[in-house]
Amino acid sequence: MASELEPEVQAIDRSLLECSAEETAGKWLQATDLTREVYQHLAHYVPKIYCRGPNPFPQKEDMLAQHVLLGPMEWYLCGEDPAFGFPKLEQANKPSHLCGRVFKVGEPTYSCRDCAVDPTCVLCMECFLGSIHRDHRYRMTTSGGGGFCDCGDTEAWKEGPYCQKHELNTSEIEEEEDPLVHLSEDVIARTYNIFAIMFRYAVEILTWEKESELPADLEIVEKSDTYYCMLFNDEVHTYEQVIYTLQKAVNCTQKEAIGFATTVDRDGRRSVRYGDFQYCEQAKSVIVRNTSRQTKPLKVQVMHSSIVAHQNFGLKLLSWLGNVIGYSDGLRRILCQVGLQEGPDGENSSLVDRLMLNDSKLWKGARSVYHQLFMSSLLMDLKYKKLFAIRFAKNYERLQSDYVTDDHDREFSIADLSVQIFTVPSLARMLITEENLMTIIIKTFMDHLRHRDAQGRFQFERYTALQAFKFRRVQSLIFDLKYVLISKPTEWSDDLRQKFLEGFDAFLELLKCMQGMDPITRQVGQHIEMEPEWEAAFTLQMKLTHVISMMQDWCALDEKVLIEAYKKCLAVLMQCHGGFTDGEQPITLSICGHSVETIRYCVSQEKVSIHLPVSRLLAGLHVLLSKSEVAYKFPELLPLSELSPPMLIEHPLRCLVLCAQVHAGMWRRNGFSLVNQIYYYHNVKCRREMFDKDIVMLQTGVSMMDPNHFLMIMLSRFELYQIFSTPDYGKRFSSEITHKDVVQQNNTLIEEMLYLIIMIVGERFSPGVGQVNATDEIKREIIHQLSIKPMAHSELVKSLPEDENKETGMESVIEAVAHFKKPGLTGRGMYELKAECAKEFNLYFYHFSRAEQSKAEEAQRKLKRQNREDTALPPPVLPPFCPLFASLVNILQSDVMLCIMRTVLQWAVEHNGYAWSESMLQRVLHLIGMALQEEKQHLDNVTEEHVVTFTFTQKISKPGEAPNNSPSILAMLETLQNAPYLDVHKDMIRWILKTFNAIKKIRESSSTSPVAETEGTIMEESSRDKDKAERKRKAEIARLRREKIMAQMSEMQRHFIDENKELFQQTLELDASTSAVLDNSPMVSNMTLRALGPAQTQVPEQRQFVTCILCQEEQEVKVESKAMVLAAFVQRSTVLSKNRSKFIQDPEKYDPLFMHPDLSCGTHTGSCGHIMHAHCWQRYFDSVQAKEQRRQQRLRLHTSYDVENGEFLCPLCECLSNTVIPLLLPPRNIFNRYCFFKEFREYG
Repeated sequence: MASELEPEVQAIDRSLLECSAEETAGKWLQATDLTREVYQHLAHYVPKIYCRGPNPFPQKEDMLAQHVLLGPMEWYLCGEDPAFGFPKLEQANKPSHLCGRVFKVGEPTYSCRDCAVDPTCVLCMECFLGSIHRDHRYRMTTSGGGGFCDCGDTEAWKEGPYCQKHELNTSEIEEEEDPLVHLSEDVIARTYNIFAIMFRYAVEILTWEKESELPADLEIVEKSDTYYCMLFNDEVHTYEQVIYTLQKAVNCTQKEAIGFATTVDRDGRRSVRYGDFQYCEQAKSVIVRNTSRQTKPLKVQVMHSSIVAHQNFGLKLLSWLGNVIGYSDGLRRILCQVGLQEGPDGENSSLVDRLMLNDSKLWKGARSVYHQLFMSSLLMDLKYKKLFAIRFAKNYERLQSDYVTDDHDREFSIADLSVQIFTVPSLARMLITEENLMTIIIKTFMDHLRHRDAQGRFQFERYTALQAFKFRRVQSLIFDLKYVLISKPTEWSDDLRQKFLEGFDAFLELLKCMQGMDPITRQVGQHIEMEPEWEAAFTLQMKLTHVISMMQDWCALDEKVLIEAYKKCLAVLMQCHGGFTDGEQPITLSICGHSVETIRYCVSQEKVSIHLPVSRLLAGLHVLLSKSEVAYKFPELLPLSELSPPMLIEHPLRCLVLCAQVHAGMWRRNGFSLVNQIYYYHNVKCRREMFDKDIVMLQTGVSMMDPNHFLMIMLSRFELYQIFSTPDYGKRFSSEITHKDVVQQNNTLIEEMLYLIIMIVGERFSPGVGQVNATDEIKREIIHQLSIKPMAHSELVKSLPEDENKETGMESVIEAVAHFKKPGLTGRGMYELKAECAKEFNLYFYHFSRAEQSKAEEAQRKLKRQNREDTALPPPVLPPFCPLFASLVNILQSDVMLCIMRTVLQWAVEHNGYAWSESMLQRVLHLIGMALQEEKQHLDNVTEEHVVTFTFTQKISKPGEAPNNSPSILAMLETLQNAPYLDVHKDMIRWILKTFNAIKKIRESSSTSPVAETEGTIMEESSRDKDKAERKRKAEIARLRREKIMAQMSEMQRHFIDENKELFQQTLELDASTSAVLDNSPMVSNMTLRALGPAQTQVPEQRQFVTCILCQEEQEVKVESKAMVLAAFVQRSTVLSKNRSKFIQDPEKYDPLFMHPDLSCGTHTGSCGHIMHAHCWQRYFDSVQAKEQRRQQRLRLHTSYDVENGEFLCPLCECLSNTVIPLLLPPRNIFNRYCFFKEFREYG
């Protein structure tokens, strides 16, 4: 070996090669003070091997380090040649059932969507291919580096925790077996000694902060004057800045500077100059001076070469420890003991603690090495993983503070290991109960957001750049809270209840700081000068959305926890309301003999906030009381009697009024920031814990108060109270106010208010509000998305909300509501709504945007027209409310609601005197339809001992009271049915009147006698028989009419033959062959004679079915079907020409259909015969042209067809084409059809 390395090593030191690892290890075995011996060895040899010049030689250094430094340690540990010792240890070891493969950046990882406990549970490729999960639904991603394979971890998988490779070990290993039993006592003692010394050495040197002197144990007498100017990485300065600065500071070329910058970015540090102290200090001052003008300067240190040498070896040592413990679980256990053993300084003095607490001071390369060691040791040993988790939780606040002030990405911080600890269900539960982890995380998060307004709410408006940077980094703590909550407990202990509720208290404090943050006031007069900051608050809301949902899920699992959480949330909400001092002046509202006291408050004049997380959390918990039936089991434990419904509804109602006013154009001067907030409020990412919960809170309020009072408060907040409380106010208003904007605004507000009432009554598909389950909820979402248009899988998934596991639940229900239409040669596969699901369509579905609602309405009306049905879109039959919300339906038959309906219908009847809109009327008709459906359901489900209290039909039959004496709602509907200006709504009004009559019949039949049900059945049967008899009678009349027509036609034919005997005699004298052909022809098989001309004989139509080659849809060729075309090629032809030399003078005026006798030139049309829908072909042709236009001219390849001249290739056979030919029915078929309809009109 010495002779091979002679040229390279001669310049270093021959004594390095003469050093014997076996002799050194023998000396150490005899030593009384092993630590001193090892340190002297390292002090002497490390500076001779590492950092011998300006440029490192890693291969040479590693080879010498193995020979001189690591070799003796391996000999000492094994007690023999490590080439034999390590294989023996490996053979005696019982291999771990955990895979533990640490992922590199960009490596593929796999997570089973069916079996993983959460999305962070992943497998490496080898384990995945050998597991049962390859046949399940799985998600494939690329690793960001730092995580490890969870194969073998029984807590990570619901089933199939082992792959084939690691399954072999499960039968041989016992969970609680101590791995040290496989090692001899001598090996244990020696391993403990050497690990303790080397681990302490590595930690001490890596956390060493002095630049010119070493620890006393490692100092040597003859110290050279050689230093390094060490440049450290940061995430502030750009590559270009660093390269430019280095060129100036160390006089290097651009290529060298790029090399330095790349290494600094990858490893975290790099020496850029080597020499004496003064020489390096000069470079440092230039670098600092050049980078400190705008930001903090680059970090540069002048370090003695021996310190850099020891630090480089310290990293090598940590990697060596990671490799050695791979031979035996016993060695891993010893390293874990050494790392977590308390030091002489007490708390936080273990080697692991020291490394963690100095994490932000280390450079990137050092962090990566020790993080990997922790993962291969502490996180792979189940006993010490728990102890490490406790140490991590105890230091959590300090680690997060270090991370927030540091500028490195999270994957280079020890704080990133939280995902490996907190997602283990048993560890998370243990840390909550023993270390109060939930409270620690939330309080740490709040400590970093200290910028508050006078009311104690978060304020992001005047954030400095540094505060904004901190806010971005502190968001990672929300992920930690999510990891802790992601696995729900199956059993609750008293400790877990207590600690969870303490964490819940802390969480409420966080939400309290968000309640009412970023309040806004309407700009009047001039436009807002500067857009306010709104993104930070919504970012916080979006990050917390899943956490809020998970908090509710935890509460739902235990009745005691749910009751306590509900009380705490209500108490905090009352505190928040006590802090709001806006619009406290009391006023009394009166309509239809009902009056209510409320406060004077105008959304358009006062401050209003879109952020109300405490109110929304209470709404969620209230629904859980209903869903879990706690409200009915323990009503005495709940503060339901203390609830003030007006207080509960106040702020969610203000928020919804704000949205309505923005839609009405009243807040235009507040700029785009408000528009964006309203957009995200309704967006699929936020709506579950914002908009949806506001609707639930209003439903909660209505169910607990007089609906008349609720509607009056709503009218007041919408600023519409005057219009509906004052007789003829609408007429006076429209005549007095000439400003169209104000009229339009009021109309829009009325429309929005009616829409809100529809949502409050109709949105009962949340489990706990209505008697439904989660599957019904997702089905309804999909039905309404597919009502807009058929959608691809990806498009549909984007429109559905995801849970904390990134699942939408779509796959479990999609087959029940949709057909999958396979893609053709172009395009995507689409889900199309099943026809039977169309009846569940609700025009006023609350997750539709304005554009989506319009598209859905148009699509559904078009579908009904195609099916020859009337175009009414009546409200669907809804599931019943849960008992806690059952009284909510009474809002539909309340006096104030009837007053609103009557007023709007009155405006529509006297349509010239009032300012009203068709949308307003449409919403009122929908509400009437909902009320009729509700009453019909009540009547259908009523039992003998119950009386139906929902009497909407009776109330709309009564006329208005004095002094107005307005006609009844029913009378006005009958008037509007014939109004020429309401053609669009005629079908809907007809449906309402039909349903009204049906309900009236049910009521009449049920009230005629004690045995109403039986009589009703008999009446129903007799009415069915009557209908049947009537249909039969009409069919008989039609048959007789047809026979009469046929007899008349036969008589006419006979008369025609008698008149023209000579002509027919000539026909009969035709030769036998012709008559045989005629006799055998299917067209005249049953008739000897056939009439031609205008009154020709009907010929039976042969049905023709064709398939589109693009969308694969089969359809019959009919006049009313979608147009079909054939790909064709039209070209000039001279095949039959008698004069080919003739030249056409004016091609523009030449008619190709008129052929000259010399046949000089004609057209030839050929087709490959492949059929497409006209719209499918148009889409294909447009895509061909667009693709050609997108391609750059220089990249265009020669093609066999000219797109600019309209040429294309048939999508199936690639035959050259330049036009399409329509596929038409034979003229005879069209003529027959025309005749049939003509006769039908004449005789029908």
